Amino acid sequence: MKTIVHKANERGHANHGWLNAYHSFSFANWYNPEKIQFGMLRVLNDDTIAGGMGFGTHPHDNMEIITIPLEGDLAHKDSMGNGTTIKSGDIQVMSAGTGIQHSEFNPNPDQHTKLFQIWLFPKYHNVTPRYQQITLDKSLEKNDFAQILSPNPDDAGVWIHQDAWFYLSNFDTDFSKKLSLKKEGNGFYIMNIEGEIEINGQKLEKRDAIGIWETNEIQVKANSNAKFLLMEIPMEQ
Repeated sequence: MKTIVHKANERGHANHGWLNAYHSFSFANWYNPEKIQFGMLRVLNDDTIAGGMGFGTHPHDNMEIITIPLEGDLAHKDSMGNGTTIKSGDIQVMSAGTGIQHSEFNPNPDQHTKLFQIWLFPKYHNVTPRYQQITLDKSLEKNDFAQILSPNPDDAGVWIHQDAWFYLSNFDTDFSKKLSLKKEGNGFYIMNIEGEIEINGQKLEKRDAIGIWETNEIQVKANSNAKFLLMEIPMEQ
C-alpha cells in the first residue's frame, strides 16, 4: 500500500476578491511539480464565490467536470442549451468531449457559494458533450458510503466517461466502516470536508486529503462527527 497526504494548508491559494480558491493540484498561476494529478484526477478546487459574481463564458474539451455545491447556489449556462441552478445537495457533471462553453455564477447577491469542482481525464476522447444534474438523497450518507457517481448510467448517482466511483459520507463520532475497490488497480483519494477522520491510521482534519493506492480496501474511522468525499480513481489510463 502506498499513500500520499495533502494537508489543507499546503494547497495552492488564490484570492481574487470575488473568488477565494484553494487548489489541491496545480492550477492556473499555481504550479507545484509534485502536485500535478492523482491518477486520472487532475483538478480538485475548493472555491468560494462572492454574491452576484462568477466565471464568464469559457471553453473546455476532453475533460469530465464534476461540481458539488457545499453552500449556496450556482447558476449554469452552456453551449448545449442548458440553463440551470445547482444547489447544496446537488451534483452536476459535464462531459466536455469535443468541446463546450459555459458560464457559472452565484445568483444570490447577499450570500456566498462554496463548491468543489473536480476534473478527471476521460476514458474516451472526443465524445459528444453531455450534461447531467441530480439532487442527492442526503439521508444515504449517514454512517455509510453514499455513491454519487459511477461509470454506469443505470447505477446510483450521475455517470461519467471514466472508471471512477465517488461517495459522500457523514459519519458519527467513533463510527468506522470499510470500503473495497470496484475496479482492481484503481486508487482512493479522500477529501475530508468537516471534522476529523482516520484512514488506516492517518488522521485527516478539515480539508486535509489523502491518496491511497496499491491496496484493495480502506477503513475510515470518524474521530468526531465528520463529512468527507471519497473518490475511487483510475491510476492509469
